[in-house]
Amino acid sequence: MKYKSGDYVKFEIRDEKTGEAEWMWLRIDYCDEPNKVVFGWLDSQPAASGSRLKPGQHLAVSYDNIREHRSPSDL
Repeated sequence: MKYKSGDYVKFEIRDEKTGEAEWMWLRIDYCDEPNKVVFGWLDSQPAASGSRLKPGQHLAVSYDNIREHRSPSDL
């Protein structure tokens, strides 16, 4: 398995209206390897003031949007 529960991934999220991108950390809950999706809790405070995302929110993130991976021992 590429990603494990408790690992962290930095992912990109893009505002569809403005086209602006933001990088945030997700603490992994579990992975769906066949569909290349990780599920976890948002571990960052979104910088965009109008963001609907909140720290602790459970999200699904495609492997295509992941740019960095760290295990808890790396932090």
